[in-house]
Amino acid sequence: MPIDRIHHVDLAVADVERSRAFYLSVLGPLGAAEFRRYPTYRKTEEVVYLTVGSAALGLRRADGGEHRYYDVGLEHLALSVDSRAEVDETYERCRELGVQVHFPPEEDSDEPGYWALFFFDPDGFRIEVFHWPEDPA
Repeated sequence: MPIDRIHHVDLAVADVERSRAFYLSVLGPLGAAEFRRYPTYRKTEEVVYLTVGSAALGLRRADGGEHRYYDVGLEHLALSVDSRAEVDETYERCRELGVQVHFPPEEDSDEPGYWALFFFDPDGFRIEVFHWPEDPA
């Protein structure tokens, strides 16, 4: 049986509640919501899961350090939305909330119709919100 989707991605973050509030503020209008919270196997932390489309984004406390964009680790997390307007609205929310935007909404130079926004979360993870009418996935 082939893999049919990514079920969840967990991020190790400096402050779970700060990250939870950030993602719900920026992505809540796109349907992101908290759906599960429980102690992990380490017994010293709680993991919070947010819905992001048909997958989940887990937030758990890091043991220290910091994420650096383009060091070893997650380069970016891309989230697909139904319209360019949703990408643009997310950009406006980012501006209103003072979120660090890496690239405002623009069409990709390699893929016609691919409209994307890139921004950073509080721990430096780069997040992409995009719309691509011709998505081969």
